[in-house]
Amino acid sequence: MTAALPSVRFSVLDRSRVRRGQSHPAALRETVEFARLAEEWGYHRFWVSEHHSVPGVAGSAPTVLAAAAAAGTSRIRIGTGGVMLPNHQPLVVAEQFGVLESLYPGRIDMGLGRSVGFTDGVRRALGHDKADADDFDDRLAAVLDYFAHGRQGVHAWPAEGLRVPAFLLATGSGAERAARFGLPLVVAAVAGTDRMVEAIDRYRAGFRETAWGSAPYVVVSGTVLIADSTEEAQRLLLPEAWSSAYSRTRGEFPVLLPPEEIESAPMTDRERRMVAESMRDQIHGTEDEVAEALEQLVTRTGADEILVHTSTYDRAARLESHRRLARLTGLLPAAGRRAA
Repeated sequence: MTAALPSVRFSVLDRSRVRRGQSHPAALRETVEFARLAEEWGYHRFWVSEHHSVPGVAGSAPTVLAAAAAAGTSRIRIGTGGVMLPNHQPLVVAEQFGVLESLYPGRIDMGLGRSVGFTDGVRRALGHDKADADDFDDRLAAVLDYFAHGRQGVHAWPAEGLRVPAFLLATGSGAERAARFGLPLVVAAVAGTDRMVEAIDRYRAGFRETAWGSAPYVVVSGTVLIADSTEEAQRLLLPEAWSSAYSRTRGEFPVLLPPEEIESAPMTDRERRMVAESMRDQIHGTEDEVAEALEQLVTRTGADEILVHTSTYDRAARLESHRRLARLTGLLPAAGRRAA
């Protein structure tokens, strides 16, 4: 274990990805089992996500799924990465997290994001459009008000008076917004590591202490995959990278395919570039390679926490990677039960 890693928390985000031939309900049941394993391996928190009408992602109701994950565990923190606030009324969001915190006190996180539905059809079905993201500051303030004291005579019981940590996902001007509201920042290298570091620097420079946070707290979200070789790790990451490229060229995020099928499939030069770009900032390889890359990431970003969101077609390989990461980072000092 390298010097920089013991001071950093490690957590898991599971997007409930669907493999070809797998049903959406089966993928959700795997998420709940994954939460139990993450707790067994010593991870700090386990988060689920929100996607609508996406063939390759099963998680559409994050607070419901978080409740199932919390019911299946006893210690690990459970939360959302995140609930997309433009899709929901702030009162309902506060009520839902109030219920979760009431049932699982001291274990619930409220991760909030600004994204809207993936397509015009999904946005219409949700009853929202892109303009609903424009008043995000007011929506966010409303959620926080409902936890503090209510708003305009309306009370979001049982949330009012409860303390549920709120996190903000850094989309758009998310870094500056998290700083203004005094919230922890969740950020990923979507546009490259350099841009991510710039966003973190802006967040720390502009952070203002509020009732929701007294100091900056940075959660860096990214892919981390450990395998027996660099080549095997790259191969395991290929299904997710291909799905990302497919979504950018065809407007639909597909189910995960076996890597050997992708390797033999024809791709345009543009698609190959997109696949390579998707894998550019992902941490992968042997234990030694991953440890070195993680230490560089922590040193460069000053991250307080790493939120791992790794997807691959091979479920057993993904679970084994998380188990190996837990041992590498000291979360699981003794040999843990091998994932099946």
